[in-house]
Amino acid sequence: MSSAWNASDVTPAGAAWLASAGTYPRSTLALWVERPDAPVVLPCGSVFDVVSAPAMFGRRMLDRLWDDGPGSGPVAEFRGRMLLFAAPGTAQRLPALLEWEEWGARDRREAHRTDAVPPLLCHGIGDAVTVPAPSQSASTPGPAPAARTGSGSGGATIPSRSGSRWLVAPDTRQPWLPGPEVVLWAAVRAARSAVRISIFPPADQDAKVYDVSRRR
Repeated sequence: MSSAWNASDVTPAGAAWLASAGTYPRSTLALWVERPDAPVVLPCGSVFDVVSAPAMFGRRMLDRLWDDGPGSGPVAEFRGRMLLFAAPGTAQRLPALLEWEEWGARDRREAHRTDAVPPLLCHGIGDAVTVPAPSQSASTPGPAPAARTGSGSGGATIPSRSGSRWLVAPDTRQPWLPGPEVVLWAAVRAARSAVRISIFPPADQDAKVYDVSRRR
């Protein structure tokens, strides 16, 4: 694997991993062969969970993961929210960990710690998320839900104008995925971090290039 790569490119192996989350992986892959610009809706809970954060806070979490931590798994951006792909089970455990960290504390003494922390949405078993198209050139803004709650879809298509893109795209059949403790670590440090220069470009520029060899 190259030490640096375009994080927006989904490899064939990464597409196979994504498709494996659906009920009909071959159909999803066949769709992407015919329409590489087509986002799909895939269920969470078996192959991956997803933690959704507002874009700016999510980028700060990603800064912490790449600057000070083990790196990240696949990460997408969708209509103002960051979707961090995490290990199955994260959606169930993370809320309890956040509560234990007094994430929602109302004590004024904790205001400096909690006021800047937006809600983190955890998508696991029974939920589904919109997966960006493998081809970034066709991903443009438009109306479509970022996630659906209910019975998982086997790979339902949505309009191509989804407003979604990969920031760190899957590039292997077995990508490393952070667990709830790692996500908590990143969220706490993002909340406490001082104002700093982001590693991310403005939204209208290309995705960042990361050194994926740093992943643990």
